[in-house]
Amino acid sequence: MLRRLLVITVPLLVALVAALGIPLASAVVQRETQTTYLDRLGDARRFASLAESALQSDRLLALDFEIQRYDQLFDIPVALVSADKRLLLTSRRGFNPTNDPGVVAVLNEALNGIQPDTDYSGWPWRTGPMVVVEPVGRDSEAVAAVVTISQTGALRAEILRQWGLMALAGLAPMLAVVAAAWPMSRWVLRPVRRLDEATAAVAAGNLDVRADEVGGPPELRRLARSFNTMVDVVGKALNRQRAFVADASHQLRNPLASLRLAVDNLSPHVEGEHGQEAHQIAVEEAEEMGRVLDTLLAATRLDSARKTEPVEIDQLLVTHKPSWQALAKKSGVDLKIEIPAGLTMQEPPGGLGSVLDELVSNALRLANATEVRITGRPGELHVVDNGDGLSDSEREQALQRFWRATKHQNIAGTGLGLAICAELIESAGGELTLHDAGPGLDVKVALSA
Repeated sequence: MLRRLLVITVPLLVALVAALGIPLASAVVQRETQTTYLDRLGDARRFASLAESALQSDRLLALDFEIQRYDQLFDIPVALVSADKRLLLTSRRGFNPTNDPGVVAVLNEALNGIQPDTDYSGWPWRTGPMVVVEPVGRDSEAVAAVVTISQTGALRAEILRQWGLMALAGLAPMLAVVAAAWPMSRWVLRPVRRLDEATAAVAAGNLDVRADEVGGPPELRRLARSFNTMVDVVGKALNRQRAFVADASHQLRNPLASLRLAVDNLSPHVEGEHGQEAHQIAVEEAEEMGRVLDTLLAATRLDSARKTEPVEIDQLLVTHKPSWQALAKKSGVDLKIEIPAGLTMQEPPGGLGSVLDELVSNALRLANATEVRITGRPGELHVVDNGDGLSDSEREQALQRFWRATKHQNIAGTGLGLAICAELIESAGGELTLHDAGPGLDVKVALSA
């Protein structure tokens, strides 16, 4: 979260600095360009003034010396061009501005009495020279023009230097803000991180963890106090639930055991076919009450068991396979186990073996199948039968507690086993789903390795 906050904040800060810096950088370019242009224009006007006198007296020697000396000192070539585009004077051999179409266009404006403005701007990526043309004479009576062509390397270097100083001036406060934002963000987000850690611990079943109520902004401290209060309330509720489970287990098991013993003891005293039938119903009802109690207690204990750990399926099969085979033989069903060696999966609370026991038992007792196959591959286990199966609507309801298919109403069961298995698998980060095997039912258990 800290990185995401900085990723949002820093670009906004950079955009703000850019919004302020770009106009300022443009102003620097315009200022330096204007300063250089005015300096060159002043020189050109001086030469134009000298040229006007020299042309009137027909004495160009002094002017020729001046422009050559100027060129030697400043490395800026100067030329005097007549109204009919003839080159009258030049500061260096081979320099003739009338050969450049761009210069000729500016010359035409100057010779027509229009003071031309430079279109040059000193952006660092623009490498062309700065052309300055000053007419000799007044208004439309221009008899010649002075042309100077200046290289702009020094101008662009000065602009880059000032840009660099501006960048440093802008970077320093930006870095200061980022440096301040880092510890400030950590201070703000530290309670959030600790609250996240506490939430994860509570979700894992550790209700003794509490969030930090001391550090961070007041709003987050209030949130931490509210979270701790919520955990206290949940913890007390779970403790009362567990206490109820313990009390119910103690208070109900003994009366049920006594009831079962009493019903069994009635057997020698029951006479007649109808009496024996009623007695058998009473025994079965007592056994059913015991099974319901066991499954209810198991369902209540689900929330207190969260820890998972990997288990090797090979070791699990060694323990559970004999009982599955015995139950299959008793039911007259062919049981096939096709699990690859070395398969490892996360074991849910209560054990993956108990889940498979329930799934295999359901397939053997309820499916009306002739064959049950247990197959596996990395991340998946399947218990598949070739029996009657379930319809689409029945498969959607089959994982609900106490739901039983209409065709299974007369078969012993509570309707809780499959729902508890689904919750156990889900608590381990997996999923239990039902699929049509055509014919039969495919119960898929998906768990990470």
